[in-house]
Amino acid sequence: MKPLHWKLVVDASDPHAQAAFWAAALRYREEDHSPLVRRLLGMGAVPDEVTTTVHAGTEDERLGWRDLAAVRHPDEPYDEATDAGLGHRILFQRVPEAKSVKNRIHLDLHAEEGARDKEVARLIDLGATVLHEVNEPSGSWVVMADPERNEFCVQ
Repeated sequence: MKPLHWKLVVDASDPHAQAAFWAAALRYREEDHSPLVRRLLGMGAVPDEVTTTVHAGTEDERLGWRDLAAVRHPDEPYDEATDAGLGHRILFQRVPEAKSVKNRIHLDLHAEEGARDKEVARLIDLGATVLHEVNEPSGSWVVMADPERNEFCVQ
């Protein structure tokens, strides 16, 4: 049987800020849904209130979904009509409640050999925080949190 395709979905207070952080953190690409949004608005298929302006006032300004944003691996296939990734992809969806407990799932980021401290510093510059460092016989890593306090590790 053929393996299942998947995407990781993350609840967020601000899906576009989370997408911007994770695109920079992973060196992924923020998906640009503006052609699809414009097409559906033009057809009258969606109301204006489900859309938003993403990166307002910048050269990257575009239309997007108010409650959804996504990032995708830059070298993997994507749907040219929607810019939706067809490979490694993370979708951020707005939810009304704030994060309140430890994640049940998290990402482990693997820095290049000898570059973990540099990678941690880069992620801090992007808005992440260090929660603690782990040094065990099985290995060492840094536990961090993204801007909405979702935990992830850097090895």
